Amino acid sequence: MTGTAARRSFEVCLFTEPQQGASYDDQLAHASAAERLGFDGWFRSDHYLRMGDGDPQPGPTDAWTTLAGLARETRRIRLGTLVSSVTYRVPGILAIQVAQVDRMSGGRVELGLGTGWFAEEHRAYGIPFPEKRFDLLEEQLAIVTGLWATPDGATFDFSGEHYSLEGSPALPRPAQQRVPVIVGGGGPKRTPALAARFATEFNLGFRGEDEIAEKFDGVRRACEAIDRDPATLKLSVALPTVVATDDATYLRRLAAIDEDPETFADVNVAGTPDAAIEKIERLRELGADRVYLQTVDLRDLDHAELLGTAVLPHLGGRA
Repeated sequence: MTGTAARRSFEVCLFTEPQQGASYDDQLAHASAAERLGFDGWFRSDHYLRMGDGDPQPGPTDAWTTLAGLARETRRIRLGTLVSSVTYRVPGILAIQVAQVDRMSGGRVELGLGTGWFAEEHRAYGIPFPEKRFDLLEEQLAIVTGLWATPDGATFDFSGEHYSLEGSPALPRPAQQRVPVIVGGGGPKRTPALAARFATEFNLGFRGEDEIAEKFDGVRRACEAIDRDPATLKLSVALPTVVATDDATYLRRLAAIDEDPETFADVNVAGTPDAAIEKIERLRELGADRVYLQTVDLRDLDHAELLGTAVLPHLGGRA
């Protein structure tokens, strides 16, 4: 086990995709189950359009509106996005929204922020989608973290290529002294550099174990390049998850999310509870401090129940 993983407790969160067809009530039921079962967090994607074929009903739910509701209807679990797109909100408003939801939750919010990628949803809802977005991400990270770090009584100014702020009172304050900020992706240089500079957590999704180890090493080097202790950056992995105790249920759960039983287990958390435990423990050995189990069919509460009772209690390193 890496030294980083050995020094910190290990967290397991549920992560879901409500744009695939889920109401607020569906999400509340799933998040409430996650809290009751002992998961450390409940995170959702931030999208406005269903991906792939299928019934688009009931339509999208806004991520931060949803999290505001869940902030008042849960008590312990961490809540956040994996991830919000810089194309959706201007950074000053995003900082206000997240700070307010953090207050509403009593200090349990985390912000995942990325460049965005789903061009079709931008066309569907009239959201501008510039070809180059990494500069937007860098400026938004600087503004959001800068606003939250501004001392009481001081003001925040920023002048960039895309955004300018003058004399901002940097209010409201979040409940947390530092709201966790998640930056992730597989880029070889710029993403690790942004994570090292701005983030409290680096996330890598949908990759095999060899690539996870390589990307974790890369972001550690990016921290060292700016004299940041790599141990201060949480490392996490997000993987699609389908677990069952019998073949029929396993195949039914795969079919419900249009996944191929021949290939799904190649990278993802898949199979029996014992197989899932072994996979998650290997991720921890690679240095992951947190794992997000992506359960796309969030109406399948029996799936969450199985993960919470047959997998979660058997993972080492959890507080």
